[in-house]
Amino acid sequence: MGFFDFLKSPDINQGVQECGATPGAILLDVRTPQEYREGHIPGSKNIPLQTLDGAEIPAARKDAPLFVYCYSGARSRQAVGLLAQMGYANAKNIGGIAAYTGRMER
Repeated sequence: MGFFDFLKSPDINQGVQECGATPGAILLDVRTPQEYREGHIPGSKNIPLQTLDGAEIPAARKDAPLFVYCYSGARSRQAVGLLAQMGYANAKNIGGIAAYTGRMER
């Protein structure tokens, strides 16, 4: 790991690919419902950051792999911290949909 690696943003395209290859993984979109309706990654679940605390995550186990994204990566970074506080040990920030190059659903 280089000195400036902390400045790099997560690669959402790589994260979505990793999510698809991980058994039992859940792709979590923490944007607002309006943003989600405007376009989201197929198969993702929408739980807005504002409602995450106390929300029922679609993972039955606290160790389920969660791949979290938002628009730019800032809210997903916050969400991963919150998920860790909630006991989810395997949450990963994959960045922002603004950099996503794959297929989208509306």
